[in-house]
Amino acid sequence: MTVGDRILLVDDSPDDVALTLRALKKNKITNAVDIATDGEEALRYLFPPDEPPDGRGDNLPALILLDLNMPKVSGLEVLRSIRSHDRTRYLPVVVLTTSTEERDIVNTYDLGANSFIRKPVAFDEFLDAVRLLGMYWLLVNRPAGRLHD
Repeated sequence: MTVGDRILLVDDSPDDVALTLRALKKNKITNAVDIATDGEEALRYLFPPDEPPDGRGDNLPALILLDLNMPKVSGLEVLRSIRSHDRTRYLPVVVLTTSTEERDIVNTYDLGANSFIRKPVAFDEFLDAVRLLGMYWLLVNRPAGRLHD
C-alpha cells in the first residue's frame, strides 16, 4: 500500500467544504484535497469498483477528514468500512463535525477514529483547529503506510 500526500475531505455541506479549504490555505497546508460530497462517494474513492478488494490501493490519501451526518451513507458507516479493510485500516481518520452528541464521540472512537474535532462556529477558532490538525497529522504523525519513507 502506498499512502500519498493528498487529503480526502468528506463533507456534504458546500459551505463547510469552502470553509475547510480556506482554513487549509490560510494555514499554508498545500496538500492536494480531494472532495467527496457524501459517504457513498467517499467509499467509491477509497474502494474503486473496478479494483479488487485486496488491490494495491496506490491512491490512498494521507489523511481523511470525515463529517458524520451525510446523505446516502453516514460518516460512521464510512469509518466502519475504512477500518474493516486491510488496505485502509491504518489511514488517519479525523472526524470533523458539528455534532456535540456524546454518543457520536463514543461511536467514532469505538469504530477506530483517530480524532474527533468539533467544527468551531467562529472562523478564527476553526483556523486554529485546522492549523493544529495539519501540523500533527501531516507533519508529525507517521502512519503505517509510510514506514519505508
